[in-house]
Amino acid sequence: MTPSVRGRLIVLEGVEGAGKTTQVRRLAAHLASLPVAAVTVREPGQTTVGEGIRQLVLHGTEEMAPRTEALLYMASRAELVERVVRPALAQGTTVIADRFFLSTYAYQAAGRGLPEDEVRAANAFATGGLVPDLTVLLVMPPDEGLARAAQRGAHDRIERASPEFHERVAAAFARSATPAWQASHPEAGPIAVVDAVGSEDQVFARVWGAIAPVLEGAGVTP
Repeated sequence: MTPSVRGRLIVLEGVEGAGKTTQVRRLAAHLASLPVAAVTVREPGQTTVGEGIRQLVLHGTEEMAPRTEALLYMASRAELVERVVRPALAQGTTVIADRFFLSTYAYQAAGRGLPEDEVRAANAFATGGLVPDLTVLLVMPPDEGLARAAQRGAHDRIERASPEFHERVAAAFARSATPAWQASHPEAGPIAVVDAVGSEDQVFARVWGAIAPVLEGAGVTP
């Protein structure tokens, strides 16, 4: 039997160390307590193909051309959408994603300097036009985020990029928070900006405040 209500795709985005993974975990636990059917996914990864790509782009020792990096991310995304995200949404399940294509615009287009129109076209192909129901953009200074990330252990390949790279990424995320950018990028869907500075509980209260109205439309009672 096909569910009467399609699931919602909720994405958490932000600079390195902004707390996405922690808030994805908190959100999944909160939904389970309601109870609401939900799955969490991460980019790149989740599928067999995606996890192999994750090893290459984040933990590989070889440098790669920016276009190669972007296309690997896109390949992981295409597999994730096809194998996990769309089937879950069709069953009425909420999908909580740790990164999606807003990161590609920030890291590969702005950070690596790839043409945005080409990145957008590749993303549309990879996702089949799937639009997130909400992206929560966790904001904090990039240097503070990298300091947080360092506490988890050695930096991965992206975290080891130059300070100038991370500044370009942060600036791109900041642009995506503006109404003008969102109006010109309808494929990104609605974006809610959330201050990521503070305790886990404080940040989660802000995250849930942004997400709850979206989930109410899917029959979730906050």
